[in-house]
Amino acid sequence: MQVHEEILRIPGPTPIPPRVDRAMSQPMIGHRSQKCKDLLQRIAPKLNPVFGADEDVIVLTGSGTSALEAAVVNTTEAGDEVLVLVTGAFGARFASICDAYQVKTHKIEMEWGTAADPAKVEKFLEGHPGIKAVFITHCETSTGVLNPVQKIAEKVREQSDALVIVDGVSSVGGVDINIKRDGIDVLVSGSQKAMMLPAGLAFFAASAKGWKTIEETERPRFYLDLRKYRSKWKDHQTPFTPALSLLMGLEEVLNIQHEEGLENIHERHLLLRDMTRAALRALDVPLLTVDEAGSPTVTSVKPDDFDPEELRKNVHGSFGLLLAGGQQHLKGKIFRIGHMGYCLPADVLQIIGILESGLQQVGKNIDPGSGVAAAEKVWKGVSGE
Repeated sequence: MQVHEEILRIPGPTPIPPRVDRAMSQPMIGHRSQKCKDLLQRIAPKLNPVFGADEDVIVLTGSGTSALEAAVVNTTEAGDEVLVLVTGAFGARFASICDAYQVKTHKIEMEWGTAADPAKVEKFLEGHPGIKAVFITHCETSTGVLNPVQKIAEKVREQSDALVIVDGVSSVGGVDINIKRDGIDVLVSGSQKAMMLPAGLAFFAASAKGWKTIEETERPRFYLDLRKYRSKWKDHQTPFTPALSLLMGLEEVLNIQHEEGLENIHERHLLLRDMTRAALRALDVPLLTVDEAGSPTVTSVKPDDFDPEELRKNVHGSFGLLLAGGQQHLKGKIFRIGHMGYCLPADVLQIIGILESGLQQVGKNIDPGSGVAAAEKVWKGVSGE
């Protein structure tokens, strides 16, 4: 039987709720019209709780990488010293952006699959008092690692006056993170992951300290000049033409998040993670990360007795299930399961059921049904069924 529809379970882009699809299908409006101003006025206050921000959360038209670049270009000058914590491909991307803007970039590199160590950050800062900013990836999408941002921020505060700048592209909207509580100065994200939208919007939130640095930075900038966005945002406008259909969808996403409640959303993602990890253990398929560092939004799997690319090909060809492969030196060695945003326990049971069939296709000896049973046991333990 030919498979006509994909079951999208990569760590972004992610499935879109039907309500959001319908919202994005509304008739186009003028970006300088009163309707657009009204839309932005409705969106603005609903974004703040998602980021735990007191200051305005700015929306840019661009990918998540544009938010990373905006964080660098608005807070640093050429020659500034910064520290980047690299736990995978996207931490390395932060470092590459810093290099491109002639920032003196120091790196603490961890083995891929291992979380950043706050003690190493503390030791480094003791010997480098001039660090302007510390860049951290909250959820490292390439490995499924969740870095301990709050603990790292505490060490930064103890040792320096450096800004704490966090990539939350694959965590915001699914993982509990809060600018004020966690000691973050800049938190950025993108639309296509736990925020349940297509790619094309970037989000930028900052503390008062972060905004003070942005205002004082003299580096030339144009499209990514956040001073322009902040000024216009206060008047419910954007400095450049926004992605209006995505903004219509964003309003509906924020409505959905309000209805479910942020705490419930965070707990749901933890449940999805725990169901997935329990199932893979029951199937004797090794995980890349330890439980303490496992992300609630993406799980990385490192098999030792079958080819992950063959598995991905089989489950996609037979069932339409699309899983992600590894990146850079992990290409061909791992596969990654996205379980964020528009994803429920029933979806995880579907993923695991398909994986069981795929594992048998690649010749792995498993007890059929054991993965689904393990995931269901975790769900029952939380749901009280």
